[in-house]
Amino acid sequence: MPICNICKKEKDLPHMEKIDGKFICHSCLYNNHKPFKIYPIGFVENQLTRGHKFGLRGSRDNISKIHLFKSQESFLYRLEDEKWITIVYYFHKQRQIRSVFPRGLDGKSVGIFASRTPIRLSRIGITNVKLIKIENTTLFVKNLDAIDGTPVLDIKLGEKSRW
Repeated sequence: MPICNICKKEKDLPHMEKIDGKFICHSCLYNNHKPFKIYPIGFVENQLTRGHKFGLRGSRDNISKIHLFKSQESFLYRLEDEKWITIVYYFHKQRQIRSVFPRGLDGKSVGIFASRTPIRLSRIGITNVKLIKIENTTLFVKNLDAIDGTPVLDIKLGEKSRW
């Protein structure tokens, strides 16, 4: 069993994060707070995969599908009236976390909170997308930066993307 670098206690791997090559237990990392239960409302289908470092393989300009569960249908009322929506999703394919790294936009050395990296402690991502159309419980969108198979957690009214 790995030992926490902060409290020096042994913990099971599911209760640890490896940050900068060192194990830190969830009790130390999250100040003894318990995790929330969050359920997906659907999943992403597209041709995007994880690329080297923080990048993506494939094009965000291609149309992605967000397949919502049938149980979500009533929540789609009048969503087709909107041009931009915000998608909240879960980074289900996590890589090792580094606290400081060169930012992809400009190479500046920054921490996680000063970047758009998908390698985050919370594993939560958000992005504004252009809504193309809705068929039943499938949303067709552009500009989605979530990879194929990504669980979708929420959808809300968005703003035109700056990216």
